[in-house]
Amino acid sequence: MGIQPVSGPCAYIDDKTSGSGLVEAQQRLRQMVLNTLPSPNSRRNYAKALDDLFAFSAGRPLTRELLLEYRVTMEALSASTINVRLSAIRKMVSEARRNGMVGLEEASRLSEIPNIRAEGTRLGNWLTREQAKALLGAPDRSTVRGKRDFAILSLLLGCALRRRELARLDVETIQLREGRWVLADLEGKGRRVRTVAVPLWVKQGINAWMTAAEVEGGRLLRSISKGGTVGKSLSDWAIWSVVEQSAKQIGIERLGAHDLRRTCAKLCRKSGGDLDQIRFLLGHSSLQTTERYLGSEQEIAVAVNDSLGL
Repeated sequence: MGIQPVSGPCAYIDDKTSGSGLVEAQQRLRQMVLNTLPSPNSRRNYAKALDDLFAFSAGRPLTRELLLEYRVTMEALSASTINVRLSAIRKMVSEARRNGMVGLEEASRLSEIPNIRAEGTRLGNWLTREQAKALLGAPDRSTVRGKRDFAILSLLLGCALRRRELARLDVETIQLREGRWVLADLEGKGRRVRTVAVPLWVKQGINAWMTAAEVEGGRLLRSISKGGTVGKSLSDWAIWSVVEQSAKQIGIERLGAHDLRRTCAKLCRKSGGDLDQIRFLLGHSSLQTTERYLGSEQEIAVAVNDSLGL
């Protein structure tokens, strides 16, 4: 059984192959799945998962046996990556059922591929307070580019923003509420809306950048050409590059924008910050997510096995 590689009303593969290597029905079903996803990041991940599956199947019927075989080929990947790809496949099967390409019973069999269970808690990467200060000192703040890069690092470290949130941040989002500056009604992952307080030192960095670059509205962060021309926006990958290059200047080879978000949360907690307030800052849906994120059940700086007496 399975979704058969033949033309007809119950097939997702037909005889007409496009220049992309996908047959027309595969492309159609792929697009149906992507159209249901609001997040660009999710669309990119799901597209990769489906493209890999189509390449692996090589025209064979999509059966439970084939999906289990495909899952085995992903053993070198992390559990979270495998589970995202399995979610993409389940979404595809669901869309195929909704559009009459596969029956309810067969869709149920195809959807019963179990996730990979991730044991333990991934610790992640973060900076100490001294390292964070050194990172903020990396940009040359006598230049327009340096002022922009400092604003990027300060917003990541001081406001725990995600890279994509920062790239999409508009000047109009920075508002006065209850006598202090905030990022008002910031829409984050899963379209969850939160308001983030802006520390004074972060706001001073933003002001210096806006003045130097003559930014008055629209996107806060902008590209800068080699000739010094300020653009209209900045990609999230450019933000990643700023973090990476700044980290290398202080001798840290591997550091991502998300590590600065985690650093902010860690430093808040070490300074006595309330766990629930840190959850609001990060925009997490549950306190358990924040606890896992902080790894609060494991103490690293003063570990239990430091006092073994051996």
